[in-house]
Amino acid sequence: MGRAERSSPVALDRNGSWLRALPVENGRWRIRADLSRTDKTFQRRVIRIEDQRFWLHPGVDPISLVRAVGSAAIRGRITSGASTLTMQTARLLEPRPRNIGSKLIEMVRAMQLEARLSKREILALYLTLAPYGGNLEGVRAASLSYFGHEPESLTNGEQALLIALPQAPEGRRPDRFPDTARRARDTVLGRMIRAGMITEAAGQEAETEALPRRSPFPSNAWHISGQLARAADQKTATVQSTIDAGLQARLEPLAAAYARGQGPEATAAILVVEIEGRAVRAVVGSAGLDRPGGWIDMTRAVRSPGSALKPFIYAMAFDDGKAAPDTRIQDVATRFKDYQPENFDRVFRGEVTASEALAHSLNVPAVAMMEKIGPRSFLGRLENVGVELVRPDTGRPDPGLAIALGGEGITLRDLAVLYCALGDEGLAKPLAFTQGDAARNSRSGGRRLVGAKAAADVLDILRDAPGPKGRIPSALTRGGPGLAFKTGTSYGFRDAVAAGVAGGYVIIVWTGRADGGARGGLTGREASLPLLFDVADLVGGERSAPPPIAPKAAPAGLQRLEKADAGPRLIFPPDRATVQVEAFGPGSRGLALAAGGEGLSWYIDGEPIPVEPVTGKPIWRPAAPGFYAVKVIDKAGREAKARVRIKGG
Repeated sequence: MGRAERSSPVALDRNGSWLRALPVENGRWRIRADLSRTDKTFQRRVIRIEDQRFWLHPGVDPISLVRAVGSAAIRGRITSGASTLTMQTARLLEPRPRNIGSKLIEMVRAMQLEARLSKREILALYLTLAPYGGNLEGVRAASLSYFGHEPESLTNGEQALLIALPQAPEGRRPDRFPDTARRARDTVLGRMIRAGMITEAAGQEAETEALPRRSPFPSNAWHISGQLARAADQKTATVQSTIDAGLQARLEPLAAAYARGQGPEATAAILVVEIEGRAVRAVVGSAGLDRPGGWIDMTRAVRSPGSALKPFIYAMAFDDGKAAPDTRIQDVATRFKDYQPENFDRVFRGEVTASEALAHSLNVPAVAMMEKIGPRSFLGRLENVGVELVRPDTGRPDPGLAIALGGEGITLRDLAVLYCALGDEGLAKPLAFTQGDAARNSRSGGRRLVGAKAAADVLDILRDAPGPKGRIPSALTRGGPGLAFKTGTSYGFRDAVAAGVAGGYVIIVWTGRADGGARGGLTGREASLPLLFDVADLVGGERSAPPPIAPKAAPAGLQRLEKADAGPRLIFPPDRATVQVEAFGPGSRGLALAAGGEGLSWYIDGEPIPVEPVTGKPIWRPAAPGFYAVKVIDKAGREAKARVRIKGG
């Protein structure tokens, strides 16, 4: 049974479209037959022509054997065969020279097969191993290569050709010897007419069918379809995946276009999961096999998530009652034992709410929140739902606070598990790549990551995060749901991640280099978020009105909407605020001043504060602790003032 066990199942999409099968030894296409997907009329005709007593004999047909021996004795040569389909299957399993000794062995092997397998299993085995010319073995490989479709529905001419080919597969190949193939096909059609299987008119019509040429096999959803085909049980002929071939076909060129725009070494990956049942609808493992490292499935690679794990830190803190969306947090220079984080833009915002800190991906508040829930507790809750972060080998036994900012690795697939939990009221379930797994997930209760209220609060915050410049998902303009999203950028700009939840789907995208090389300045917001929005436009989410915007406590400077002629509105630092800084003087990080208005000029104790050339923002670096007078003046000469106390760290 060795050759049969080395056949490959076919991975199909959710609607039954062929995605991919894998060749076996020496590049042979031995595609496992699936009788449920093979034309029933064709099966009956194969049996009628090749072995009409197939359902009755024990592997050897005594009647055919006596007739063949008698005919040979009378005419002095073999004029008719006695091989049953079971004997032919035995010969295909163990090829031997064609002689009397081999024939006797085939008879013994045929009876052994009959004792071990059912008749349908033997027929499926024959239709898996039968040669059809070149490197084609099995009726599915032949039908797809010659006719361009599965053998679910075959014309009379196609059936006759598939019956004729295994008797002389090389000499009757329609792509090389069309005249010989036509004669063999027409001979089988004649036998069908004489046996009453088709009418003479139908036979004549079938003779007019053009002979086919070979076509290449489909190779769609290359990474995931190959993975499913390799992982399938040996007796499985067909793997019905959850992949939507149409969506997959639209996303693959999109990923390729984004990768090309980010340099010759760049690649991209996309994962789309329907939250119901966790059915994976698209897996774009790379930007194409022609890109560097394109054969690597980046949805399975361990990469740094950057800030993409921050929503789960806040969700756990909300769930544990340690914080709420309106909890105020200090975004100032802070040292957590031996760890001192800083914001991506190296600017601190002072006092902010938890909602604002998450929406703007501020680092210090995220680390402070992680300190509240504890890194061990955070990792333990992830592991409880089947997600394990990969820690770098630092020699330290305890996980550090740096995991809040992407200090540990995760796969895009595990990241999708977590974001699906946010979209499913805090319940986590494994991703489903087959229809059977999706059905089981729909019946399963899953494992709780966070409570439903905490998950909803975090999604509300992420929906209010600022999107790419000038972009909103088209689903929103059509009355669809808003996109809740988060981006992440790893150290050295190696990984640019964007994750989103909208319309019953979770979308994870990544751009970077397959070899993990650094890329200058490409952040998750710049390199992956536009791709996330484009994917969201292509994914058919459920239609619904966007959720109402919940009122939030505003910063002190924005509690009232001032009239247009009221002058500048001082936002930071607010009047009578006490601000803590880490260091003083020109070498310090400083404080980013903020106000509403146009043509603003800033003064501290009467001294002007220039705008930084890199950030375009006014940065104040106090020289010493104490009280200061802050003034901002707009182009119309109107001003706003604040009295501020500065403290040392």
